[in-house]
Amino acid sequence: MSTQTDIHQTLPAPGTAPASAPAAAATADAVRDFLSPTAAEDALPDILALPLAERHRALSAGEIDPKELRARAADWAAHADGRYRACVELREPTGGLRLGVKDTVDAKGFATRLGLRHYRHHPRATAAVLRGVRHAEVVAKVVTTELNIGVGSGCVNPFFPHIDPAGSSTGSAVAVAANICDVSLGTDVLGSVRWPAGRCGVVGLRVTHHPRNLPGVFPLSPAMDAPGWVARTADDLAFALPHMGLGEPVPTGGRLRIGIPSELHRDGVLDPEIAQAVARTAELLRAAGHHVVVAELGELWDCRADAWQMCARDAWDGFQHWRSRIEDDLHESTFAALRAGAEVDDQEYAAIRGRMTRLRASLPAAFADRGVDAWLLPLDPALPRPRGTTPPAASTIPVPGDPRYDREIGFTPVASFAGLPAITFPSGVDPASGAPVAMQLVAGPDQEGALVAAARDVSHELGDLGLRPRGLDAPPPRGASEK
Repeated sequence: MSTQTDIHQTLPAPGTAPASAPAAAATADAVRDFLSPTAAEDALPDILALPLAERHRALSAGEIDPKELRARAADWAAHADGRYRACVELREPTGGLRLGVKDTVDAKGFATRLGLRHYRHHPRATAAVLRGVRHAEVVAKVVTTELNIGVGSGCVNPFFPHIDPAGSSTGSAVAVAANICDVSLGTDVLGSVRWPAGRCGVVGLRVTHHPRNLPGVFPLSPAMDAPGWVARTADDLAFALPHMGLGEPVPTGGRLRIGIPSELHRDGVLDPEIAQAVARTAELLRAAGHHVVVAELGELWDCRADAWQMCARDAWDGFQHWRSRIEDDLHESTFAALRAGAEVDDQEYAAIRGRMTRLRASLPAAFADRGVDAWLLPLDPALPRPRGTTPPAASTIPVPGDPRYDREIGFTPVASFAGLPAITFPSGVDPASGAPVAMQLVAGPDQEGALVAAARDVSHELGDLGLRPRGLDAPPPRGASEK
């Protein structure tokens, strides 16, 4: 296993190396000249901060000059990507919604790199999930981790720089939070859209698993693979979804029966801050007119470990086909995740597949018998920890037998194993740590519109959290705007 050395620990401090004053000044001037093409104001332009619906209205009314919008968007994107490192390829917008695409999804005219340094292919066709997109243009291929399962992306969290943005669809969330893109497409197997969206304080929607959406998407675990869309707010997502080919406009005024899993009340399942956030979100949903009850999640809860085991084995099997085409020296964490899949034997894998088939066939009863339309769960059992306060993970795949296994498998697999849509959305900022708190709602198949509407209801009740792209050395945000 290779070790990495922080270059800042090996170099002398600025000003300690001998250099003549004229030479040092010339070097400083040369660096400034080199960086100047991407220089821009740190503040996000007001024209880009507008909600998507309001921006569209103003453009249609002639209140915004399209050329000015494109110019400001291009300048800001170049500056923001230099700071937050969300993109592997970035182009200037020419019109329509600015769309980012995860670098494991094919977009004609862009290379697909799979999060690797040396691999790339140039697709002849755009992925199926993008073929229904209208009034939008791909302006960026965004960062992902190695083969969808590596640790670390190099991205910086725009709203919460002290928090790792996490997940393989990191670039999708960071590009949206940084306002490089209006909407971004990622993929969500076990939470890869929902985790970075939650950590970045934006909204992430995993859509219902449909094999028809997957041609042109890198296969990690084909039975659970699903596209996912990220937007800054639930309002923005509601505006954008019809343009992304996901049906009619999001409904308004609908009232859902929402279940809180009774399993969350077991000892040790949730940290106190998260338990309080669940209760607070339930009250916000009630205030918006939804009916909230506590009910047993049952087999949907029990399937969470199966989802991880299936993903691990699928990743291992897929790698056997990919390995001859990959010349990169993969990170040890990527190999650790792959090795976890090698430990899942054929008999166990077949049993898991059988349980998935039975569970999906029983889904209508799983909702109807408990009298719920959707389930409310936290994104994670604990607050995200600040960078540098916990050891780096050896693998993204939890391994049975680990003392923290029950906590590590988390709650995102509930939707994944069942092939269901799920949305994650901000529910506040922890006042002590300045960390984002995110919830998720899981609904029945093809109920994406109802999920977005419910998340929008929560956001309207919660109010503006004041999240804006921030400097890298800015202090953590305060939680004063929490309700």
